[in-house]
Amino acid sequence: MAPTNRNPPTSNRQLLIILSIFLSIILCIIWLIGLLIDNLVWIVPPDVETKLGTLIAPTYEKLSQPSQTQDILNQLLNKLESNLPSEQHKRDYQIIYVPDKTVNALALPGDRIVIFDGLLKQAESENELMMILGHELGHFANRDHLRSILRQLILPIALASITGNNDLLVSVASGITTFSDAKYSQSQESQADEIGLNLLYKTYGHVAGATDFFNRLSKQKNIDIAFLSTHPAPQQRVKNLQRLIKQKNYKIKNVFPLPKEL
Repeated sequence: MAPTNRNPPTSNRQLLIILSIFLSIILCIIWLIGLLIDNLVWIVPPDVETKLGTLIAPTYEKLSQPSQTQDILNQLLNKLESNLPSEQHKRDYQIIYVPDKTVNALALPGDRIVIFDGLLKQAESENELMMILGHELGHFANRDHLRSILRQLILPIALASITGNNDLLVSVASGITTFSDAKYSQSQESQADEIGLNLLYKTYGHVAGATDFFNRLSKQKNIDIAFLSTHPAPQQRVKNLQRLIKQKNYKIKNVFPLPKEL
């Protein structure tokens, strides 16, 4: 008589249950850490944020040089700053202009906004450029730049500790984090869009140009996948902004041309 196997192999069903439990734990941890970070960002002292900026900003400053373009961008930024809430007037917002074809703008710790030339080339009026700058100021108002950095620092450490640095498990956990970050970032971007819209109205008395940049961007893309994007899809942003414009009863008049030097 053959000996009985007292340790039968784990069935596929058991493996599926174990994996489901693991994924559920990871999701809960991601949610809890996100909740913790949401509260931490409001108590980070300005000097700590400035120190973080000194670690990150030089990466972009090396790609930038003092220029007339950067000076003009800072002048436009100053116009928006005058309409910020009083608690933000003490900040020293500055633009780092990077002559690169990348179509992007970033808000960095230390009150720095990175504007790439590729984005600048896409703008066709002063108003839509101001909408983009106002959007970045919105990230500062909501402390989004700190949220992103803290999530990038804390989440990988926490997940690596839980998984014991097992490559397969870390890959699965990282995939979950990507989806979590995408959804979170869309919320950040939508709130920043609303702040940018309000600043545009306070600066010009109307919101002409608020949707122009995103309208053109949406026509350049063949695939529009809002869920997986760290930014809301351009078409979705236009719809959200149009809804806000109607809701707030903002007027739309003529746009101003870009400064000739740009």
